Amino acid sequence: MKLIIAVVQDKDSNRLTNALSDDNFQTTKLATTGGFLKEGNTTLMIGCQDEHIDSALKIIKDNCSQREQMVAPISPMGGNADSYIPKPVKVEVGGATVFILPIESFFRF
Repeated sequence: MKLIIAVVQDKDSNRLTNALSDDNFQTTKLATTGGFLKEGNTTLMIGCQDEHIDSALKIIKDNCSQREQMVAPISPMGGNADSYIPKPVKVEVGGATVFILPIESFFRF
């Protein structure tokens, strides 16, 4: 048995949890924050048998799209913020960061 931990952007989380549920994967959804943009994201914990790992990964990949987003850079430290005019830059966001961990035992009470 494995535990899949998938960190996805909030915009993708509902679509992903619905797709996983349609394929009988049970998930635990955690609201998390972090990353480069300091925006909200969702961490999903998915327990599954070893033979279903590839199916779960395909669902995650198919439902978590990468896209470009314009962001304003943070003003430089020590500089005068009044004269700093940030120029928005494009960054790639979305997709998923996935960790797969072995599970020694599993209990449901």
